Amino acid sequence: MRSRGGRLTIAGRELSGLRAEKTILLAIGIQLFIAAFSSFLVVGLVSMYDPGSLGGAEIEVAGAGDAVSDLERAASEVDGASVTRYEDAAAARLAFDRNAADAVVVANRNDDGGISATVTAPDATVETTVIVVQLRDLLRTYERQERADRAAHLSESPLPLPERTGTSPYFTFTYTVLIPVLVFLPVFISGSLVVDSITEELDEGTFELLRVAPVTLGEIVDGKALAAVAIAPGQALLWLLLLRANGTPVANVPSILVLMTALTALVVALALAISALAPDRRAAQFLYSVGVLVLFGGATAMAGGPANAVARLAIDSADATTTALVVAYVGIAAVAYAGVRALVAENGFEG
Repeated sequence: MRSRGGRLTIAGRELSGLRAEKTILLAIGIQLFIAAFSSFLVVGLVSMYDPGSLGGAEIEVAGAGDAVSDLERAASEVDGASVTRYEDAAAARLAFDRNAADAVVVANRNDDGGISATVTAPDATVETTVIVVQLRDLLRTYERQERADRAAHLSESPLPLPERTGTSPYFTFTYTVLIPVLVFLPVFISGSLVVDSITEELDEGTFELLRVAPVTLGEIVDGKALAAVAIAPGQALLWLLLLRANGTPVANVPSILVLMTALTALVVALALAISALAPDRRAAQFLYSVGVLVLFGGATAMAGGPANAVARLAIDSADATTTALVVAYVGIAAVAYAGVRALVAENGFEG
């Protein structure tokens, strides 16, 4: 009972000190803003994630070449794109230079029967991304029409392409980017909190004062880790509830919280190990940042990575494999924390 009380006392001390951590509070405030106004922010964020989702953009293309008539036909099927024919490439580029056109496409037929298209678009400006997206749609339509016109002359029928699913970019962005970011940011904050807390106390010499109290080094570690892990699920739950309030349904919230709590424990174990190996505050924070990037970067590249698991849980498409992955992450986190705790309890933070 006394050891449990010691751990809770240390944890309470850590939580009460969070009010002085302006960086942590700022990070939490930013997350709160994103989650509370997600229905508004997602429109602007999707425009960067998938600029073609905005729609309504109109571009004027200066066309030239002996195959420009087919380009005009393609433009009639692309919303917001129009082609003006010019006598030659020089005239089309002159119109572009005078801002009479947003882009230039010179389409000519080759000797082998193919068509080559040379595209000129503006340098990096605010409008460049939208122009490039519209040009992409125009050229894809152009290619599709040419393939359809020439299909009758093929000696073998081409394989049929699967129909497009028409998935909303807002849906994709929300569940594959926004929700994982809001779920995992508290994980990173908790690890950073542990690194800051331990290295600051080592620098200021207050860590030894804790050793004077009737608590062991292992109990001190447990208390600090408990405080760091405890604040993460509460943040994630609040963000997910705010998303629901804004009209974004999120399924399997308990499973998502279990997964992120396990990852928090794993990151806290990493933070403890780094604090033991590099007691210097700046070095520890640098190593922690690199370690987290490597850890989550490598996990993201895996098919069963945490971000993919959270996305599948959130849209209620999780299967037995996803559930097994959640259990596996819990086991890995428990083993990692127990191992790091044992090493720190035996060797300390400066050994």
